[in-house]
Amino acid sequence: MRCVPPQNKPETSELAACRRFLAAELAELPGLKAILALGALAHLQVLAAKGLRRALYPFAHGATHELPDGTLLADSYHCSRLNTNTGRLTPAMFDAVVAAIAERVVG
Repeated sequence: MRCVPPQNKPETSELAACRRFLAAELAELPGLKAILALGALAHLQVLAAKGLRRALYPFAHGATHELPDGTLLADSYHCSRLNTNTGRLTPAMFDAVVAAIAERVVG
């Protein structure tokens, strides 16, 4: 990861500064079929990097969104220690998200 803020709490200016790296990396992957966003922050940054309106693609664990360019954006809670230790995200929940992506992309 290029940008890791102190205490893992990025400020708006930090998000904006790092977004250009994400946009460039996405642009270099023309055959990209799916993106797994780990957490709402990642989800929002993908949308911003692609110039898409947030309201059209709400974050929810397990949600999938077909983006205008055909890319699938899939959402999962971040697999942080906080989320896994509290049970907010279990291995089965994460596996289900990955399986849903595989089903949509591979068939």
